[in-house]
Amino acid sequence: MATNTITDASFENDVLNSSEPVVVDFWAEWCGPCKMIAPALEEISEEMAGQVKITKINIDENQDAAMKYGVRSIPMLILFKDGEPMATQVGAAPKGKLADWIKSAL
Repeated sequence: MATNTITDASFENDVLNSSEPVVVDFWAEWCGPCKMIAPALEEISEEMAGQVKITKINIDENQDAAMKYGVRSIPMLILFKDGEPMATQVGAAPKGKLADWIKSAL
């Protein structure tokens, strides 16, 4: 399982109504740090399959969710549990730190 791409239209179904915790990666094509963490998120997605779902949403194409959750700086990761934002990570971080952040929020 790899990261899933979501949109404003699918946000409610894919994130808010998910039965498992979901990490949403708010990113943009022009964001260098966003591209740096993408491979780490792919690996974490595979390693933690069944525990958490990792998704990505392009803020240039999907501004509603970014505005609703106050995304001012990217990359910004928000972990949702039972439809509620539980934890936030702003900025690029090494894979180990990202995995530890996800595990501590679960």
